[in-house]
Amino acid sequence: MLPDSIMKTILLHAVSVLLVLPALPCHGQAADVPPAIFHEGVRVLFQGDSITDGGRDRSGRYQDHALGHGYPYIIAANYGGHFPERKLSFLNRGVSGNKLADMIGRWGGDAIALKPDVISILIGVNDVWHNIEGGRQINFPEIEAAYDKLLTDTAAALPGVKVVLCEPFLLRGKANEKKWNEWDAAVKQIQQIVGRLGEKHKVPVVRFQKLFDEACKRAPAEYWLFDGVHPFFAGNQLMADEWVRTVKAAWPE
Repeated sequence: MLPDSIMKTILLHAVSVLLVLPALPCHGQAADVPPAIFHEGVRVLFQGDSITDGGRDRSGRYQDHALGHGYPYIIAANYGGHFPERKLSFLNRGVSGNKLADMIGRWGGDAIALKPDVISILIGVNDVWHNIEGGRQINFPEIEAAYDKLLTDTAAALPGVKVVLCEPFLLRGKANEKKWNEWDAAVKQIQQIVGRLGEKHKVPVVRFQKLFDEACKRAPAEYWLFDGVHPFFAGNQLMADEWVRTVKAAWPE
């Protein structure tokens, strides 16, 4: 049995520690609140190429793989898990290898028909990859016009839909190092297109390139994007965080 004086000292120390500890979330609630547009019953659709696809299951047999293993899964797991009472729905229709024209070709069934409240689009790196590696010129004005029309048509078909544009990105890696200067210049042009369309249509743009450029000050490029294009698990987490930050800033209430 410890003397009363020692017990009193221990108890006082324990109380002082509890007073300075940060408040922990209760009942599984996330430390951060969800974006304001994630209100009850909202449907969030992620569209794009392999970076969004993330190896998702298309058969319908494996619902645990329906969102793939990329940034859409991380976003859905966070807010779906911590806020089940909101009955949020998350859909992934990214298709590996898609260029902008490919995505537009399936837009009616893979976007409009799903009637989402929020559409996030990340596309463009394959317009660079397939053309440069195939020795073809990239028609940037054509890409911009087609993307512009897609956004106009989507707003008309889904009044009130919230659109989030994500710029394509890259780091130097095994997929692009042989023609790095060409890749870099072309991706920058598509980033500029996405930026202009964001301004024209008054929708937020997720600036992934700056995110990864800054991340390379902390760890090498291959830690984030294993081939210079596709994100590893750490890169997907950064993407999810930046997507949420951008959406919260765009629609604070």
